[in-house]
Amino acid sequence: MLMTQTNRTRYSGPIRQAETHPHTLVDQGFASDESLAAILDRYPAELFDINLYDYDDEGQVSLRTGARGRLDGGQLLEAIQQGRLWVNMREVETGWPELWAAAMVEFGKVAEAYPGLRAVRNAGQLILSSPKARVPYHFDAAGVVLFHMRGRKRVFVYPGDEAHLPERNMEQVVSRQTTEELPYTLAFEQDAQVMDLEPGQALTWPIYAPHRVENLDRFCVSLSMDFQTWPSRFRNGALYTNAVLRSRGGQPRMTDRMGTPELAARWAASLALKKAGALKSRIAHFERDFEPEVGVADGAGALRN
Repeated sequence: MLMTQTNRTRYSGPIRQAETHPHTLVDQGFASDESLAAILDRYPAELFDINLYDYDDEGQVSLRTGARGRLDGGQLLEAIQQGRLWVNMREVETGWPELWAAAMVEFGKVAEAYPGLRAVRNAGQLILSSPKARVPYHFDAAGVVLFHMRGRKRVFVYPGDEAHLPERNMEQVVSRQTTEELPYTLAFEQDAQVMDLEPGQALTWPIYAPHRVENLDRFCVSLSMDFQTWPSRFRNGALYTNAVLRSRGGQPRMTDRMGTPELAARWAASLALKKAGALKSRIAHFERDFEPEVGVADGAGALRN
């Protein structure tokens, strides 16, 4: 498929390039210190992902993961605001239903800008990140609307072609053999669409598009809402089935060469393969080696038992 500036992905979907839209979640008070400290106090500890990323001169990343720890909500918020942490609070739909209800209203407004966008499932994570935190080059196996609520954030969005988004790597991510990070080189930067986000803006980008994120020297709060459509569900299933075939020595066709009937058939096959345990997840458990602490380097203190 030929790429153009207005068509930066080889995959189907109504969103063809990164675009911003207004939202009202900031005006509703969800990003204040008081609201955040209160939700941090009561959010289930098992739904926290606390990450610390380090980068070398070539942009290659190493990851440390942390535990929720024992700080109360206000102290945890202070540690994030002072450190270099990236905190994902998963399953906002259950962890903070008031925010989720408001966000779904805003999602409906964004979706109106894309005729043909029909979400069959939505899920979200609240992201609290330190002033100088960065997230490495990766992709999401879903559509995404990023509702930015506090601070300033720069998002780099790259073309969804084979050079930037190899399908073999997509298969590994969808089948949970690796995390969402992709092979990256500094040369990719010449192909990036760069978007600076202010509070009250929501960012969309083409489904699967690789991207990375930098905070611009301020504590940031965002709600990342994933959504699945039937085409994305079919393709994810086909990617999973291809991963199983490849693990057994097969050489499956790339999914962008498949029509809807073949994608649907491979999605159906993936349901049976998952039920049979065809590929065991390799990312179910991460070794956690720190917990948030106020006043220490990066906001990452020693892990206490």
